[in-house]
Amino acid sequence: MPRMLDVSDDVRAEIGDEEADRLLAGENTPGSYDCTSCRTPGDSGQERTSTVLFVGEETAVLAFAHASCLPSQIVTVSEEQLQGAVRSITGDGGDVPAEAAPAPSQAVLGVTSGLVLIEGELRPALVVEPTGPIARPGAAPGGGDDFLPLLIEQGFMPVASLDTVPPVLHGWSVLLAMGQLHAVFQPGPHGSAPVAWWQAHQPLQVTEDWRTAVNKTQTVLLFAAPAGSIGRQPREDLLRDALDNAAARGLLAAGSMPLAGT
Repeated sequence: MPRMLDVSDDVRAEIGDEEADRLLAGENTPGSYDCTSCRTPGDSGQERTSTVLFVGEETAVLAFAHASCLPSQIVTVSEEQLQGAVRSITGDGGDVPAEAAPAPSQAVLGVTSGLVLIEGELRPALVVEPTGPIARPGAAPGGGDDFLPLLIEQGFMPVASLDTVPPVLHGWSVLLAMGQLHAVFQPGPHGSAPVAWWQAHQPLQVTEDWRTAVNKTQTVLLFAAPAGSIGRQPREDLLRDALDNAAARGLLAAGSMPLAGT
């Protein structure tokens, strides 16, 4: 039975015309699936469905998503991430560390997800705080922490209070796939394809409430502060207090960005 399936030109080129045609004919396509983005059920026989090809160094995995969540596309991830995604699909997952890939100065970016109340609405947010000072590329060791100035140079806005939603950071996006956070992308140099600004060692778990909120708004707020400004907070009310304190001390920058591919 033919499926209501979208196969992008990039995905078709990667998997080949023969395989793409079999998918469209319904030969290799599951009727029902869990959306790789929002993790809620979908039915390719009843609603438009996107083919999403996750490609690692040695492995490729074809997944399916509601067309309203993600367009058909190729998502390049590390082999470790891809194997972690496969384990999550097969139920062989483990605890997911909340640490991220090294920043330019080799400090580690800690990323926390939470809901932040702004303008009377709970907004899905990511809070980024390095484990140590971030030096400007090429700077001498011990030259101080340039994390905030570097962010502001890339378009983040200093935040004095959390009364309003921060402005959109054009060209930036957040990749949520298989119901988990994979990366934050920034514009590539000289108008080239986006590159990962932060990439999880393994997909980062988020709560169901967070996923529900981000599926509603299709936008993620990203707050960032220098090392030692926020800390790991066990509850969202404590996280909000820490954000308010950082903003009051002039140590917070923020921007809004869409989900990757939307």
